[in-house]
Amino acid sequence: MKKIFVLAAAVVLAAVGAQAQNSFKGIVKYKVESTGTVAMTIPPEVALAEVKVMGDMMYTKSPIFTQGLEVYVDGMKVTRCVDYSQLISYLAAQGFEFENYKGNGKILMESTAKKESFDSLEIKDTEPGHFYYEYVDGETKTIAGRTAYKLVQHVYNEEGVDEPVVMWYDKTIGPAYNVLFNGIKGMPLEVTMDAGEGRAITYTVTEVVSGKVKEADFLYPDGYNALTEEESEALATDIQDARDMGYLPSGEEEE
Repeated sequence: MKKIFVLAAAVVLAAVGAQAQNSFKGIVKYKVESTGTVAMTIPPEVALAEVKVMGDMMYTKSPIFTQGLEVYVDGMKVTRCVDYSQLISYLAAQGFEFENYKGNGKILMESTAKKESFDSLEIKDTEPGHFYYEYVDGETKTIAGRTAYKLVQHVYNEEGVDEPVVMWYDKTIGPAYNVLFNGIKGMPLEVTMDAGEGRAITYTVTEVVSGKVKEADFLYPDGYNALTEEESEALATDIQDARDMGYLPSGEEEE
């Protein structure tokens, strides 16, 4: 069972493919709002979001889903574009010499998820720190002109108390297991997240636009390359050396 709750995450697991579920082609647009009893400020760059979809392929760079990265999904495979080029340029300008890594810092971080891992999320699990999905039969509502089905994510805190997250999702959009949204069986149309202390965030689909996407929308940007295991180790080694030599503060994230 998966132990850690991350709603909008690229789950990094071992590889198994999944068949395409739907043939939908278009753009799913969201608004993000503060909906708790205590108001939160939603930054403008987060307030609107969108996901492009073509069958079992998806693309988004909306920060609410990707933390500012460009993310590509192809069935169970997730690719994130990570740009370390500014860090590399900064270190070079400070006189640091890269002895191991020779790339430009524009990296495709790839991972593939297991179908079995997502299937296991439907098994009831009430252990503290765990969660499971309950697909609710017969409960629907209309969101942005689409039929939305109810899904409850039962999340158990460290005291073993259920803190359920209610989602409404469209079965006809996206891959059979939506890796971008923790493997739910469709595209979320409305989700409310408890942010604690009376605060909550709700993202809701405002429009589903059929068409308006093309195959080129799902191609990786120029200049990005997948790292081999050796290249990944080389980059990590050089960055650690830069820290040890005082070019970077210890523990600072190399964004």
